[in-house]
Amino acid sequence: MSCQRIRDDLAVCVLRSDCYKSGQGDVKTCLKEHMDELPDECRFLRQALYECKRGMLDMRKRFRGVDPGMNKHAPAAKLAAEDKLDV
Repeated sequence: MSCQRIRDDLAVCVLRSDCYKSGQGDVKTCLKEHMDELPDECRFLRQALYECKRGMLDMRKRFRGVDPGMNKHAPAAKLAAEDKLDV
């Protein structure tokens, strides 16, 4: 479970932001000192990166695996289970 993809998406987002384009600083400076000026997408990606890194350190997740809610097939499985209950 690597966070590299989220990190790359965050870097691209900051590179497209007004903070970086106006020359207020590099990517690191924009993330630290000008977070309120960044688009919502960058803020969400920063939070996702934080949660990804935190998840890598959480020993409980290492044994339990990925949460069922994180599975891309979970909504379909939930709907199928609900359909069985209605029968």
